[in-house]
Amino acid sequence: GTIHLFRKSQRSLVGKLTHEFRLVAADRRSWKILLFGAINLICIGFLLMWCSSTNSIALTAYTYLTIFDLFSLVTSLISYWVMMKKPSPVYSFGFERFEVLAVFASTVLAQLGALFILKESVERFLEQPEIHTGRLLVGTFVALFFNLFTMLSVKNKPFAYVSEAASTSWLQEHVADLSRSICGIIPGLSSIFLPRMNPFVLIDIAGALALCITYMLIEINNYFAVDTASAIAIALMTFGTMYPMSVYSGKVLLQTTPPHVIGQLDKLLREVS
Repeated sequence: GTIHLFRKSQRSLVGKLTHEFRLVAADRRSWKILLFGAINLICIGFLLMWCSSTNSIALTAYTYLTIFDLFSLVTSLISYWVMMKKPSPVYSFGFERFEVLAVFASTVLAQLGALFILKESVERFLEQPEIHTGRLLVGTFVALFFNLFTMLSVKNKPFAYVSEAASTSWLQEHVADLSRSICGIIPGLSSIFLPRMNPFVLIDIAGALALCITYMLIEINNYFAVDTASAIAIALMTFGTMYPMSVYSGKVLLQTTPPHVIGQLDKLLREVS
């Protein structure tokens, strides 16, 4: 008979993935993530329809943040899977590396999406199409509500650690002075805004604000080019937010020594010598 070289390995890989997914899905702690994942897919479906009906590339750029939320939920699911797995002879140090790989892949994909938006925006500047505002605000607030609700409701250990350990994004640096001023007036907000604001919450709010400005300018002056400008702004904010986390998780994958440790190692080596 005919010999199929690769069919068996493909089936075994799918079978292994299905088995591991069932293992995680059997844990009650993962049900919340799976529920949010299902709602996320429904939201993405509606948002993509509204992107098509409004012809807004800014709303498309903002929808990519909801797609990133789906990646973050998958990362959280992988985190639960890692906690359930015991070290094996092949992975004697455990499976934590998969968490780092998931964070790295998610942030890189988000940046690729931002680059795609930038490319499309440049083309739109040459020939700006008409934007329909009918579902623009609805899509904005649906995406904002779901993104914030997901980020604040689902515990995501890998992204929480990387976002704190990675260097500050340029968006966080620009908002830092404003945050200190607000906390000086209302000290109770210091737990939210200081020492630095959550980068995911920050980009969600900033993106929604850009879309609201877009809606107002189109309604008042039919200034359709502002939609393209907002798309570029959201794409740049996405890239600027994800890049430090990509660099940090990439260095962890390469097992490089963190910069703050190098100085301590030099000091210890000098003391020993």
